[in-house]
Amino acid sequence: MSTPSARLPIIYVRGYAGGTSGIEKAVMDPFYGFNEGSTHIRIGRDDDPVFYQFESPLLRLHLDEGYHIFVEGGQGAYLETHDNIPPDSIWIHRFYDGSSGTWGAKPRQFDLEAAAADLLVLIERLQERTGAPRVHLVAHSMGGLICRCLLQKTIPDRRPGRRAGDYVSKLFTYGTPHGGITFDVGFGIPEALRDTLNINGADIFGPERMYQYLTPTARLDPDGPPKGWRAVDLPDDDGTGSAEEAAGSFPLERVFCLVGTDPTDYDVAHGLSAATVGPRSDGLVQIENAQVPGAHQAFVHRSHSGRYGLVNSEEGYQNLRRFLFGDLRIRADLVGLDLPADDPEVSWQAEVRLAVRGLPVTMHERLAPHWCPIQLPSQPPGGNGIGNGNGNGDGNGNGRRNGGRYAATGTDGDANGDANGDANGDGSVRLATTFLSSSLPRPDEAGPLRYALVLRVLSLHEHHGLFGFGDHLEQTADFSDSLIVDVDTSGPHPAAWARWNSEITGAIRDLHPEGTPLPDDAPAADAWIGHIPLPATAAPILGRHAQVRLSVAPWN
Repeated sequence: MSTPSARLPIIYVRGYAGGTSGIEKAVMDPFYGFNEGSTHIRIGRDDDPVFYQFESPLLRLHLDEGYHIFVEGGQGAYLETHDNIPPDSIWIHRFYDGSSGTWGAKPRQFDLEAAAADLLVLIERLQERTGAPRVHLVAHSMGGLICRCLLQKTIPDRRPGRRAGDYVSKLFTYGTPHGGITFDVGFGIPEALRDTLNINGADIFGPERMYQYLTPTARLDPDGPPKGWRAVDLPDDDGTGSAEEAAGSFPLERVFCLVGTDPTDYDVAHGLSAATVGPRSDGLVQIENAQVPGAHQAFVHRSHSGRYGLVNSEEGYQNLRRFLFGDLRIRADLVGLDLPADDPEVSWQAEVRLAVRGLPVTMHERLAPHWCPIQLPSQPPGGNGIGNGNGNGDGNGNGRRNGGRYAATGTDGDANGDANGDANGDGSVRLATTFLSSSLPRPDEAGPLRYALVLRVLSLHEHHGLFGFGDHLEQTADFSDSLIVDVDTSGPHPAAWARWNSEITGAIRDLHPEGTPLPDDAPAADAWIGHIPLPATAAPILGRHAQVRLSVAPWN
């Protein structure tokens, strides 16, 4: 179980329901779909199909974390008639109820700003009834846009002088179109028709409407979005400015975006073609639009919704649980890169997988077959950041330092990062960030926390825009290895050991950390930072000084 200090009310905010029939279906569900689990079959041992059942994120939080679900005729009525409600409770923002004719009253047209305003009322009521200082928001798809409208527009407009962080502790989004929804066909015509005809209110995914509900009224330009404005950007509140200056912003280190990379299973569930939005998507939201620059993120091979969807997946739940209740933030960056520059027609990509001991799923994976490998920079823009603990930029692409407990090791050199934050301003490349909990059950109660980072590097040869296959070996990496990391939190400061799989004799499960742990390269900082040289086999590709930089910092 997690520590009581992390116990805050959780509010679920669902996604877009479409027209009348979709709204009516949504409101008939007491939990707006967050109680829906999934069953499916995967191939197990001996090639036999294995049945897998996921109970639903709502039920799992109740079972695993002891969260309460109060209904008794209606959550709204319960909230109005009970005092001293436990803060560790789950609530559903039923914003679609007023747009349904199910209850006999004349339905009103759905309005995103109204849904955000009602969310603020719910949060304040929960603060009053539970005594909790803030809430956690967990949102799917459009629900994340309602939450961002709350943070960026509703609170500055309706509660001037207050910060969004006074109401919300963390925001977790599943497949939210933070950058809107665009299509891979039609040269912009489908988007123009959607935004003009506004069928079922679908213009909320276009730039004009997004600018309106993501910008405080005092800052709105009557001529529309100014040049350079991007819907995907959430201004960062680093806590240094006044509340007025922070209006419309939220601490980016408190945001987590779960990104889906499986368009095919969404096709099956919804009869749509991945060609509509392109294969680099979850079937509805393109990968680059599903993440806020500077926020934490994980990529999982799940579709936007359906049986293989993000919300009702083990991968989604495990990332959610650890982000909300974990006590360690672990980050891995590739530093000291010196890629071969003798052939300008060769480019380099990295694939990563992150696995945590004891879980049946990977927490994060970026693979070329899933259309989301990491593009390695051919010319690092800065130094290698090795050995001094000062090159630990957040890779945000927006020139901010790391937040929270990482502040002492941050750098302001991130302005050259790409839109998704892979390339850091110090020349390093972000591989993965995950959250661990020292209080969760694990196979060896007395042992350290263990996770594995699989790293593969591939080269691509192009000539005049065409791939060259003369010496190509499909799905074969130029470098491939797994880094096994053990983190011990039993002492006053974290200790870590790391070994490459190629250096381990025997099975990984038989490996036990021994000897002196890795040195802390930033002993004056709150975060433990260490560097692990890559195996010698990587030197001809990544350079003699290439290393994985690990950061371990307190969380919550």
